[in-house]
Amino acid sequence: MKEAVINRINITDKFWGRYLDIVSEQVIPYQWDALNDRLPNTSPSHAIENLKIAAGEAEGEFYGMVFQDSDVAKWLEAVAYSLEHKSDPELEKNADEVIDLLGRAQAEDGYLNTYYQVKEPGKRWTNVRDNHELYCAGHLIEAAVAYYHSTGKRKFLDIMIKYADHIDTVFGREENKIQGYPGHQEIELALIRLYEVTGDEKYLNLSKYFIDERGKQPHFFDTEKKKRNDSEPFWFHNDYAYHQAHKPVREQEEAVGHAVRATYMYSAMADLAARLGDESLVEATKKLWENVTQKQMYITGGIGSMAFGEAFSFDYDLPNDLAYTETCATIALAFWAKRMLNLEINSNYADILETALYNGSISGMELDGKKFFYVNPLEVSPKTCEVRKDHEHVKSVRQPWFGCACCPPNIARLIASVGHYIYSQKEKNLFVHLYIGNETSFDIQGTQVQITQKTNYPWDGDVEIEVSSETEHTFTLAFRIPGWANRAIVKVNGEAIDHVPLTKNGYVYLDRTWAANDVVELSFPMEVKRIQANPQVRNNVGKVALRRGPIVYCLEEVDNGPNLPGIILPRNAELHAKYEKDLLGGVVVVTGEAQKIEEEDWENALYRPVKDKTKPIQMTAIPYYAWCNREPGEMLVWMNESLN
Repeated sequence: MKEAVINRINITDKFWGRYLDIVSEQVIPYQWDALNDRLPNTSPSHAIENLKIAAGEAEGEFYGMVFQDSDVAKWLEAVAYSLEHKSDPELEKNADEVIDLLGRAQAEDGYLNTYYQVKEPGKRWTNVRDNHELYCAGHLIEAAVAYYHSTGKRKFLDIMIKYADHIDTVFGREENKIQGYPGHQEIELALIRLYEVTGDEKYLNLSKYFIDERGKQPHFFDTEKKKRNDSEPFWFHNDYAYHQAHKPVREQEEAVGHAVRATYMYSAMADLAARLGDESLVEATKKLWENVTQKQMYITGGIGSMAFGEAFSFDYDLPNDLAYTETCATIALAFWAKRMLNLEINSNYADILETALYNGSISGMELDGKKFFYVNPLEVSPKTCEVRKDHEHVKSVRQPWFGCACCPPNIARLIASVGHYIYSQKEKNLFVHLYIGNETSFDIQGTQVQITQKTNYPWDGDVEIEVSSETEHTFTLAFRIPGWANRAIVKVNGEAIDHVPLTKNGYVYLDRTWAANDVVELSFPMEVKRIQANPQVRNNVGKVALRRGPIVYCLEEVDNGPNLPGIILPRNAELHAKYEKDLLGGVVVVTGEAQKIEEEDWENALYRPVKDKTKPIQMTAIPYYAWCNREPGEMLVWMNESLN
């Protein structure tokens, strides 16, 4: 067993510091109330009660989704990361009590799943395709690893080692084992994390087994169906593309099916490729990355455009008002991007990571942390959402909780763990992926090096990185030039340097002997940019979106009046950015002169010959992540553009 590494990244960043405080002070207690069914007028969770029933400490029936245990797991993982940020003895005590309950609920052989322990005892592992046993196990493993790293306490980790050891006796190619894999991927990436903390290669091998076995013939899901006398065609076009099990993973070149399942699997593939040096996995993962980010991703980092199956549909199919873009899917994209950076240092991956973090993930949570979006569209008309059946998945306001509550605790664990996305280290190379104010230290070839970042990112592009160590030390500090930055100014100890010859794959490599209190200054000019979509994205032809630095903007009815599609932004209109400290927690707004189609002179006509008649308006755009935190109303990311 490797010694616990208690993370010491101290986030000092104004933007993310506020979010971390919201998670620790509001979101975690709020979600604890949800898990204990104490939120009024919301769908009950029953998740803690299910555990008590499984432990023999309460009577009753299992309630909730088959994956209800995973909500507890993600809550515990959020707690673990939050404790890295800020000590909270009461919260830690509460988490320890939940962990004790998990231990009491665990079966003697290590099995731990309240759905089967309470509702269907004796039917374990009979429907691995649909019933999420391995998914729940994966989330519990991830939480246990995070809690061990955060607190140094072993109990939760030992519980999950016992469960993982049990799973290893159940699945595999050996005789008398189930030669299958989960319907919802998650355990694959969790087992790699368990391997990292224990050093036990059987967990790495089991993860590789699940990845390698997927999609082979004869098909495991068909074999499993036959055993349980299920003759029904699978509901998703009778196609296992829903689970990315339609063909072996190394033969997959396009993202298909359920977006969260897919990106969890792609994350594990990237992890395995990096650890095993498996070139076939490297190639497959890169092809899938290119397909997702170049052909199936919204400008906000949202993925999975189709409500049916919460799924990818086809290349360039990115409708704005029908977008599904589950919050969990954007979070999973961030997980994948981080792992692609472990596979290869390339700013393409960090740019997508940044986009996902600042836009399509945190848009899933209200600024006070107490309401949530499951679906993150890029255009909303409240009346349409209310009346049209094909829009019923889109909500015009965030919800206090969900019967299927996978997204709220997922947001919490992502935000709480944001410090883990800033840096990575390979031997004497220290990489800066994100610009977030923080203080931390690294052991670089036996020397402790302190790193301090100071910045007002994402509202301005000035970053100061102070490097300090007790003795002079030679190593490489590499930092990303964001893809949105037209140019960059780099200074070392006040002296400007020509960074272009030092740049590789979007990172500037400074290989030098660092002395105490050396300072690197970066300046990325933040300009408001009009963004066009590929013309094959049919919904956005003739339209533009606004982006400033990493932030994508949107229009809201509260600022611009109703019928937002009637607003036209002239190509030559000047756009201005201004920081508003009292708006939406402090944001930069974008304003400019636009035109709006006159509605008053139509005299109830439904159609008429073309007659150009518009009126000038002052357009105001706010960050997409912050929409729907004031008066409910319309929202629009892609706006019409005129060429004059």
